[in-house]
Amino acid sequence: MANLVAIAYDDLDQAEGAMRSIGELVREHSLTLEDAVIVEHRANGKLKLHQPSLTGIGAASGALWGGVIGLLFLAPVLGMAVGAAAGAAGGAASDYGVDDDFVKELGAQLPEAGAAVVVLVQESTRDKVVPEISKHGGRLIQSSLSNDQEEALQEALDNRGVAA
Repeated sequence: MANLVAIAYDDLDQAEGAMRSIGELVREHSLTLEDAVIVEHRANGKLKLHQPSLTGIGAASGALWGGVIGLLFLAPVLGMAVGAAAGAAGGAASDYGVDDDFVKELGAQLPEAGAAVVVLVQESTRDKVVPEISKHGGRLIQSSLSNDQEEALQEALDNRGVAA
């Protein structure tokens, strides 16, 4: 089961820094996401959603499966190329995970110029993820974590990754 975690930041730069760390954790296989989005509450009162592209994820997955299927038909390079193209198209067309309306409601509660990172986490290596994410500070504003997990995460965010 996936867990929803939303962390508010003072500004977009801070949220983007946290999202870069999340991207690194995904590349290291310390974190598996279903979805990730940054919601920005602009100074003019408007909300903007910044969503990382799923195209690359789809292309990599498609290339893997295309290669496997290509091996079965003795054309692995062609299979990988076709699989990558199909995966990229599927990734670009898909919109799943965190509901956009929910993210907008959450963003409307942020102060002007504030931003939040909202992630739907499938799996994580807690001892690697929490210290990296907590370096950016922030305030936990929504989650499906247990009360104990929420308290531990907020304490880590408050301490910015420094052991108490």
